[in-house]
Amino acid sequence: MPELWAGIDAGKDEHHCTVIDTDGAKVLSRRVPNGEPELLDLIRDVLELAEDNPVTWAVDLNAGGAALLIALLLGHGQRLFYLPGRTVHHASASYRGEGKTDAKDAYVIADQARMRRDLQPMQEWDEIAVDLRILTARRYDLTADRTRTVNRLRAQMLEYFPALERAFDYAASKAALVLLTGYQTPAALRRIARSRLAAWLANRKVRNAQAVAATAMEAAHAQHTAVPGERTAAAVVQALARELLALGEEIERTDAAIEARFREHRHAEAITSMPGIGTLLGAEFIACTGGDLDAFGSPGRLAGVAGLAPVPKDSGRISGNLRRPRRYHRRLLRVFYLSAQVAARCCPVSRAFYERKRSEGKTHKQAVLALARRRLDVLWALIRDRRTFTTEPPRRDLAAA
Repeated sequence: MPELWAGIDAGKDEHHCTVIDTDGAKVLSRRVPNGEPELLDLIRDVLELAEDNPVTWAVDLNAGGAALLIALLLGHGQRLFYLPGRTVHHASASYRGEGKTDAKDAYVIADQARMRRDLQPMQEWDEIAVDLRILTARRYDLTADRTRTVNRLRAQMLEYFPALERAFDYAASKAALVLLTGYQTPAALRRIARSRLAAWLANRKVRNAQAVAATAMEAAHAQHTAVPGERTAAAVVQALARELLALGEEIERTDAAIEARFREHRHAEAITSMPGIGTLLGAEFIACTGGDLDAFGSPGRLAGVAGLAPVPKDSGRISGNLRRPRRYHRRLLRVFYLSAQVAARCCPVSRAFYERKRSEGKTHKQAVLALARRRLDVLWALIRDRRTFTTEPPRRDLAAA
C-alpha cells in the first residue's frame, strides 16, 4: 500500500474520516464517535492499511471538538496538518457536485493535504501555553459579559433615573456599583442624609466616599418625579450592580492566575522586556502562538499570520497596491498593535520610529502598524537569542570571533 492521506471532518459528537492514496482513490471512509477507544481504533486501522508507509493526517479544527483527536494523533507521533474551515469551503467548489456531506468534506481535506505544499504541521503545545490559552479565552468572555452588563445597567437606569446614570462611569467606578447595591432611586437617596450615605459607603471600603455621596445626592435632588415601573427597574439595577461587582472580582482572580502562569514560561522575561508588553499581552502572545516560534519558521510568516505583512493586490497596469490579508489572527494582531501604541508613547526608540513614519505622510494607524511590524522582528530575535530588550545593540564576543 502506498502513502496515505487521512482527512477528518471534525464535529462535536462524531468525526468523519476519509483515507485516500497517491492517486486520490478512496481507501477508507468511516464515521467515528468522538471517544478515545473509537479514535484509537481508527488510528490503528489506518496505520494497518498503510503497511508501514507514512500517513499524513489533516483536520479542519485545531481545538474544541477535535482536541482529543489531535492529542491522540500527536501523542502517537503522527504527521498532522490543520486546514481552516474557510479553506475547505472554498476548495469544495472545485470538486464535482454541489452537495455537501461530511464524507465529501473529509475527502476534500485529505485531497488538499495530498496536493498542497504550503501547510505547516501541527505541533504539540506545552502545558503552560495551553493553560494560558484557556485563561485568556476565559478573560475575554468575562470582559465581554461585563461590557454587556454595563450597557444593560445604563439602559435600565436611563429609563427612570437619567441624572444618576450620567453621574458615574459604571464601567470603571466600583464605588458607583457599590452605591447601586443599596440605593437606586431618587427618593431613597433623598431620605438618607449625605453624611449617612458617606458613612455607609466608607463602611464598604469605598474610596472618596464623600465625593461619591455628594455626586449621588446632587443627582437625587435634580429629579423629584417617580417614573412608572421605578420599583421594578430599581430591583433590576441592584441585581445588575451586584453581578458587575462579582464579574470584576472574577476578572481580578483570572488576571492573577494568568500572571502567575505566564511568569513560569521560559520566554516570559524576554517578552515582557519589550516596552509596551505587560503580563496580559505577553500571555496573549503565548496563547496565540503556543510559545514555540519554530512552528512559524520565520518572522515574515508570523507577521503574515498576524496580519502585519501586506499582500499585493495588483492587476493589469496597477502595481504596488498592498492590502492587509483577509484572513489573519486578530487576537495576535491586537497584541502587537496595542503594545506598539504604548511603546510609541513610552519608548524613545519606538517613538522616533513612529515620528519618522508620520513625517513620511503615513496616518497614525499606518505608523502604528509599521511600528508593530518592526517590533515583531525584534521580539522574534529576543526569543531566538534568549536575551532581553535593550536600546543598545548587542555586542559581539571578540574573543569568540
